[in-house]
Amino acid sequence: QVQLVESGGGLVQAGGSLRLSCAASGLTFSSYAMGWFRQAPGKEREFVASITWNGGSTYYAGSVKGRFTISRDNAKNTMYLQMNSLKPEDTAVYYCAAVRRPRTTIAREYDYWGQGTQVTVSS
Repeated sequence: QVQLVESGGGLVQAGGSLRLSCAASGLTFSSYAMGWFRQAPGKEREFVASITWNGGSTYYAGSVKGRFTISRDNAKNTMYLQMNSLKPEDTAVYYCAAVRRPRTTIAREYDYWGQGTQVTVSS
C-alpha cells in the first residue's frame, strides 16, 4: 500500500516562510524521482519543483525559482519543500508525487500522489 502524506501547510503572511514535508511509505523511496505540484481554486494543477532519486538534480518553475528549495532525505523516506518570501499568489493546495521514471514536470507521468496540504498566504 503506497502512501504519500504531506504536512506543514498553514496560514502565513506575505513575505513569510513555510516548510512542507512529504512522508512516503509502501515503496522503495530511493527508486523514485519526486515532485511538488500545486492547484489554486479555478486553476489547473501546475508544476512547482522536482528532484532526482538521489537529490543530485533539482528543477523549479519560474514562478518559484529563487524562493523555494526542494530536498529529500532517503534515509527518512521524506521529501521537503522550503518556501520563503511567500506571495499571495502562492496560495494553493500543494501535492507531493512520486514517479518511477526520470525526473519530469508532467503531472500525468507521476505514479503516486499525496492528498494535498493547504497553503494560504495573506496580504
